[in-house]
Amino acid sequence: MWTEKDNMLYRSYTFKDFSEAFAFMTRVAMLAEKHNHHPRWTNVWNKVEIWLNTHDAGDVVTDKDRKLADAIDGLQT
Repeated sequence: MWTEKDNMLYRSYTFKDFSEAFAFMTRVAMLAEKHNHHPRWTNVWNKVEIWLNTHDAGDVVTDKDRKLADAIDGLQT
């Protein structure tokens, strides 16, 4: 579930292993390119953390972030 704090949407994902986490990040990268919106994220072994906000809107959460968050959630199904 995405949470909104400090002008960012945040979500953490945990996978079985590094390969699954990396595959997810690859899918997110392709999706982000389509949305022309690129997340801040980290990856350590099986955990991926993502932060979204819109830089050209003053680093706040916008509809652009919510749309990308929904699209990322769609990758989980």
